[in-house]
Amino acid sequence: MEIPIFILTGLMAGFIGGLLGLGGGILLMPVLRFVFDIPVMEAVGITVLSVFFVTISGSYYHYKLGHINLPSLVPLIIAGAFSSFVFSFVFNKMMGHTEWIDCAIGLVFLIVSARMIRAGLRKRMGRDAFSRFNNRLPGTIFQKGLIGVFAGAMPGLLGIGTGAILVPIFTFTLKASIKVAIGSSLACFTINALVSAVMKWHQGLIDLSTALPIGLGAVLGAIIGSTVNNRIPSSALKFIFGIIFLYASSKFILSPWGIKI
Repeated sequence: MEIPIFILTGLMAGFIGGLLGLGGGILLMPVLRFVFDIPVMEAVGITVLSVFFVTISGSYYHYKLGHINLPSLVPLIIAGAFSSFVFSFVFNKMMGHTEWIDCAIGLVFLIVSARMIRAGLRKRMGRDAFSRFNNRLPGTIFQKGLIGVFAGAMPGLLGIGTGAILVPIFTFTLKASIKVAIGSSLACFTINALVSAVMKWHQGLIDLSTALPIGLGAVLGAIIGSTVNNRIPSSALKFIFGIIFLYASSKFILSPWGIKI
């Protein structure tokens, strides 16, 4: 019965990933940690490989919807891949301090959730001014390089997707449409996830018997989520994004203290 459960878990994670421009790790990581009781280091490895499959399929469908302008993402992709590689070595040095990883993930989610919930509540439920003919991600090469380095640390060090960083930064700092922010986030994380997954495999932290069925379900879920994304108002996406992050952050911050919610 484990394989169908893993596929279903991946399906739900992929749906969230495709819908909100994440890798699906926002749902998958807590499930692996708190439902399947997998140690955090192994959960990170399984998550980052599964999330790679989500970003591949999710990016393709967002590209078809016109949410991705690849030339404008080159500085982010290059800087993020390099950062993921470097911070994967740092991750290996934290084997004896798994509670730090849980708390760090939780704090990142908490900050992002507050920003997105606030934005979702302040705006009317309507679509923002997105046009497939004006889908270039704003910002200078220098800005994108710095953002890429910071965001690339997330999969390398914490095993979570850059959606936790990129979607809010693209939206609030670079002033991108939420649709462009979500599509661009998935496209950038594809390379970051691949680099991080290879490193986690080399470190012996990926269990293929768990990761592959989850990855299969995640691909299917990402396709569905990416399609639904085009039908949901932007402010609603921000609010949903924030609520999910708020719950996940509470789990990660409280679990090292033995508090379960």
